[in-house]
Amino acid sequence: MILGGSFFKRDPWETRARALYEGVVAQARQPGFYRDCGVPDSVDGRFELIALHIFLVLRRLKADTGDGGGLGQALIDVMFQDMDQSLRELGAGDLGVGPRVKRMAQGLFGRIAAYEDGLSGPPANLEAALRRNLYGTVTAEPDQVRAMAGYLRATAEALTRWNPAEAEGTGPEFGPPPGNPD
Repeated sequence: MILGGSFFKRDPWETRARALYEGVVAQARQPGFYRDCGVPDSVDGRFELIALHIFLVLRRLKADTGDGGGLGQALIDVMFQDMDQSLRELGAGDLGVGPRVKRMAQGLFGRIAAYEDGLSGPPANLEAALRRNLYGTVTAEPDQVRAMAGYLRATAEALTRWNPAEAEGTGPEFGPPPGNPD
């Protein structure tokens, strides 16, 4: 028996992480990314857009805490809980889900490194990272890649003005996808 507690304590960051994740998913579902920017409207394309926006949020959280802190880890946990559930809904068997989620996690961390390198280096680095990841299953037009690189830079800059500590229960407001007037 545990005095005054429970074996199953909720993560104190989970509610905020879920709100952040819901905002990321809502942004990744914006039709303009698929219609105007050439991101493939597929499971892979949707994962890539979620990963790109997760990167942006984690980058901002890291600027506050140095490592993203508990909220950053909770955000990653929520993301992969959702990926696990989504794979199961798509019909993946129990034995196949774990290895697939593990590959997705490795992919996310690779993308984080590539996008960080791209933002801190010459424009060609970010465009190459986008071609390799976001557009990895299609051939995007050069102007679509440039537009997405511009969106990524502008969003990263805009997020410097977002204060995660004051955003209880909400996430950052992302701008519209490039070329999307809505």
